[in-house]
Amino acid sequence: MGAAGAVTAAYSVGSTMVSSSFPHVSSALIRTLSIGRGGATAAVTFAAADLTTKALQLAGGGDVSDTTDANLDIFGMSIPPEARAVFYMACSMALHYLGYSLARPSTVALFTSAKTGFSGNPAAYPLAMAFISPTSLLLLMGYGRILQKNGPRAAIKQTSLIFASILCGTALLIELLANRGFLSHIGCIPTLVKFLCGGLFIFRESYVQLLTSQHWSFMVSVLTPSQSSTWVARISGMTSISSAAAGFGVQHVIEKVGLTGAICGTGIALICSMLCAERAYSISAAHGFNPADEEKRKKANAKKGDKKAIVEAASKEHAGMFQMARALFQRVPVLGALFCEILACQGLSTLLNVCFVTKLSSSMPDDQERAGWMGRFYATTNVVSSVVQFFILPPLMARVEPSVVWKAMPMVMVVLMASQCLEKNPSLHLVAGSLMAMKVMEFSARRMLDEMVYVPLDFESRYVGKEVIGVFGFRFGKSGMSLALSGLSSIFGNFGLQQLSYLTTGASVAWLSMAWRLSTYVPTGAEAEATYKKTHAQ
Repeated sequence: MGAAGAVTAAYSVGSTMVSSSFPHVSSALIRTLSIGRGGATAAVTFAAADLTTKALQLAGGGDVSDTTDANLDIFGMSIPPEARAVFYMACSMALHYLGYSLARPSTVALFTSAKTGFSGNPAAYPLAMAFISPTSLLLLMGYGRILQKNGPRAAIKQTSLIFASILCGTALLIELLANRGFLSHIGCIPTLVKFLCGGLFIFRESYVQLLTSQHWSFMVSVLTPSQSSTWVARISGMTSISSAAAGFGVQHVIEKVGLTGAICGTGIALICSMLCAERAYSISAAHGFNPADEEKRKKANAKKGDKKAIVEAASKEHAGMFQMARALFQRVPVLGALFCEILACQGLSTLLNVCFVTKLSSSMPDDQERAGWMGRFYATTNVVSSVVQFFILPPLMARVEPSVVWKAMPMVMVVLMASQCLEKNPSLHLVAGSLMAMKVMEFSARRMLDEMVYVPLDFESRYVGKEVIGVFGFRFGKSGMSLALSGLSSIFGNFGLQQLSYLTTGASVAWLSMAWRLSTYVPTGAEAEATYKKTHAQ
């Protein structure tokens, strides 16, 4: 059946997610969501038909501007446009992660396969991880050019389409060369397939955070600090639900359409995600809260003769993204502290992932069995994360300041890794449990705290600083640790799981140190509200 059946498979997984999971999310939002500058109670169980209409209009080149009144009445409740825009962007991010959750186990299975990848080569995985940071840097530079030239709406649209094309095109090429015997008479084809699988693995690790940061940049531009403390976790929960749906269904999808077909399904999900993001931006543009308007106002001030604005505009025009980011970190110290924290956090996450992949590869040599087990592992992780996001974090954040949670997360990992390193040969379930604990905190608490940092900040912090930290910092933390691990392995030989556990214990202590420093810069809820009002009053 191959890649041609990917549409059916993606629809099957997507329909499971929507029919089984989103009604619960929507009903929760109906009861309590409060989004919008007027503070009106908002409901978001609206308009699957509306989205379909707009998607068809977009596909046909028609007008996709929002033509509804400022507030939409559903079941007697008034829904402001801010709520509708946030909901569509949350759906866009959920579809993005649905596709990513199909691609993650598929690309890992191809990469570690004896037929198409680097099975039996323990140095291959850390080496591939080391290439993620340079690849992310290239993607980030491309994003920066699009953002500076065309704005955030065009950036998310173009990057989504480009990434979908790369995923589908590479997967189809691997299918032809590895499974269909195309050009099999050429001796270098097996080597080419290995490099394609390696490149696809690196690209999949590189693109995900760039798109995620763009989704969040829009939503934190619309939410207030008090709303973000309640709703960021629940919006993240939507991505956990979609990821879990894809994770539980990925083995069925792979059985039907193969590993390359599942990756093509990711490309289809990205196109659907782009349609939802386009709808969110069209609503924001029609009702006057487009995040890009803030930057346009600064440029307008510069034209009117505001000396400060003129200097800022001139410096930005001739500066690259990283020059802008360096100046931004000096102006906003919390961003510099967040950059250091994410380096330490992702260094620990990489070590845990190396332990997990090493143990899983030795325990399960069959490619499809390994991909299915990994899919179920991440699905379970996302189910646990969604429970935390929907039912634990919102009431917790109403009582606890963010700085306390920043300190608590690495403390948990210090205790867990100290326990794991006592085992000479940790079991698969022990290694997987440690990684799951880290991922649950990453997907739920840390993601929420990370987004809350940006809510009271200005446009440049949300769209430039956020991308540099979320993409380059996120990936450089992984790549830097992978390079360090590769260097240590070349000097001392391959590490056993216990030795890797020693390293993870040290990395967890480093994360604790960076998180503790960051917590001193993170504002309290009251301070964040005051900063938000001051920033958005300008």
